[in-house]
Amino acid sequence: MVRVKRGNVARKHRKKILTIAKGFRGAHSKLFRVANQQVMKALTYGYVGRKQKKRTFRKLWISRINIATRANGLIYSKFIHSLKVFNVGINRKVLSQLAIVDPNTFARLLKTVSDNN
Repeated sequence: MVRVKRGNVARKHRKKILTIAKGFRGAHSKLFRVANQQVMKALTYGYVGRKQKKRTFRKLWISRINIATRANGLIYSKFIHSLKVFNVGINRKVLSQLAIVDPNTFARLLKTVSDNN
């Protein structure tokens, strides 16, 4: 059996993990075994967090649109339904931005959609 020396490969792997762990506190950034656990945990949380970010932003946009529609005398669900009926292709992100930045235009959009319904 041939002897395999993993010097370069093992060192590169450890170096990569410790580079990712820079900025972690205490032994979490210095000792490979502890750093490896923390990096795996951090990467998992990062992956989950990217999914959660999408959910939380959608919730935020929906609540902003709901507040703006209720201020103009309509409810969110009926507003979204009427947008779908009239084939208006504006997403929730743009609608919430419109409600904040340009309330007059949002009110006009709401009026045109609710009047025709």
